[in-house]
Amino acid sequence: MTNVEIAKLLKAVAACYQLQGKAENKFKIVAYERAADAVEHLSSEAKDLWDDGKLEEVSGIGKSIAGHLGEIFKNGNSKHFDKVMKGYPAAIFDLVEVSGIGAKTALVLTKKLDISSQKPLKDLLKKARDGQISKLEGFGKDSEDAIIKSIKELEGREKRMLLNYALQVSETITDWLKGEAVIEKVDALGSLRRKASTVGDIDIAVATTNPQKAIEHFCKYPKASRVLERGMRTASIILPGNIQVDLMVQEPDSYGATLQHFTGSKHHNIALREFALKLGVSLNEYGIRKIKDQKSKVKINNKRSKLLKFIDEESFYNYLGLEWVPPELREDTGEIEAALSQKLPRLVDLKDIKSDLHLHSDYDIETSHDLGASSMEDIIRKADSFGYEYIAFTEHNPSQSGHNEKQIVEILERKKEEVDKLNANIKDIAGINNIKKMFNSLEIDILPDGRLPVDDSGLSTLDFALVSIHSSFRQSRKKMTQRVLSALGHPKVKVFAHPTGRKLNEREGVELDWEQVFDFCLKNDKWLEINCDPMRLDLPDILVRDAVKRGVAMTLSTDAHHTDHMDNAKYGVYVARRGWATPSDIINTKSLDEFEKMLG
Repeated sequence: MTNVEIAKLLKAVAACYQLQGKAENKFKIVAYERAADAVEHLSSEAKDLWDDGKLEEVSGIGKSIAGHLGEIFKNGNSKHFDKVMKGYPAAIFDLVEVSGIGAKTALVLTKKLDISSQKPLKDLLKKARDGQISKLEGFGKDSEDAIIKSIKELEGREKRMLLNYALQVSETITDWLKGEAVIEKVDALGSLRRKASTVGDIDIAVATTNPQKAIEHFCKYPKASRVLERGMRTASIILPGNIQVDLMVQEPDSYGATLQHFTGSKHHNIALREFALKLGVSLNEYGIRKIKDQKSKVKINNKRSKLLKFIDEESFYNYLGLEWVPPELREDTGEIEAALSQKLPRLVDLKDIKSDLHLHSDYDIETSHDLGASSMEDIIRKADSFGYEYIAFTEHNPSQSGHNEKQIVEILERKKEEVDKLNANIKDIAGINNIKKMFNSLEIDILPDGRLPVDDSGLSTLDFALVSIHSSFRQSRKKMTQRVLSALGHPKVKVFAHPTGRKLNEREGVELDWEQVFDFCLKNDKWLEINCDPMRLDLPDILVRDAVKRGVAMTLSTDAHHTDHMDNAKYGVYVARRGWATPSDIINTKSLDEFEKMLG
């Protein structure tokens, strides 16, 4: 079984547990969903890891699930999985892949419409277009239209690798290449080096004076399924999952030009070439060449001029009178003009980050969403190891359907007492050197009408609150904007978390009037989050750039549900850098004293 097939199976098991009872099976559901996500983004095949006895070492795959998967690898099936999934139509496991269709809805649609198990998505789409869904009890025309749209999105989507997965694959190959003595430098190229949120094929450049030996070593990469192409200066291999990796070899003295040329983007390179032509030079992957005398308009000596080579990118850009342009900015959005006038921003860096303001611990707040998997103490220790000064615990709000207002307040008061106790005894936590304070916060659902499921008494227990959208994603732009601004209007609310609600390769973001949102944030001192989860990377870099231009402050937070996820801060930094954000644009770069003053 491939990783994709295994991930789908694990999601199917999670769906079955949801159908059997969400409340009593919530921890099993979370475990299988996490395992599915872990397998989906492995840089090696799960079967290979099992063969090596390392499957249990993968974060998100516990001993029990690893054992069940081992049974499949060994015997072709798992008795436990077969038992859990027994009696459920196979079609539902395809339907739950559609945005907006949960396990219960998938079961209803499958049974009521007699959905084929052979081609369930095609069958459902046909019956939706025939108007059969809107006739079912509990559904309507809007539901039917939403399902049609979601199926079309799923079928037409060209899945690209998430940034974190592409980086894992690239770094593993890079380490392999560095093991060959003739290879002097190794770098990723293209959208991966620019740290785009998703990546297609992986491109890598190496500097060497022995191209053939470098290519030979590359083609022997032990995880390669096959060698696709092998030439004098280039080679391509295919990895498990049908991932293509292309290698480009260059002499060390021209490596800077190659690195610049193949980092892109296409639009940046076109603009740079046009800029260079005005200077009377041409650019290519080998260097820079004068093409004519600027005054006489005559080709120099009627011959091609000498090629100027560049060992690094800095000297390449400097020769053109430009500052070196960070790869994240190479999208033709004004970076060449800024580099010419020496006005490129000093982009935020990971070392500037002093806090994480969106963290989910395992404190049982009785939420309808998933709990965190790590204790508050473990989260504090991890944050301290990063040199952070402060953090915020932001568990999801207690379930509104399972509690009355009084019970919700009581839960929040107990949580406040827990955080207060930690702050009072922080010196007693072994090994703490940097963390000075933990803030008591909460991630609160924005209900479809803009209300919050926590009343003022509950909100008064918090230092500040985050709000986010977890349902009703298809409201109109006007209604969605009013919904968000209504929630942001509460005095305790400071942060709009993962603002578009997108999930890369899975779900598009909500429609919002961003001008209104930016204006509201500026006038009311609210902050927009850059969520570092590689599946979200939300606020997207384009909107980060708009926020920077408008002067809207942003937080950079991991939304971690396990201490391992706190390592994802770097992905949020990449998004911030692509959006031209400087340290002054990001709240998390502030000291504790500065942050407390900003809270008021």
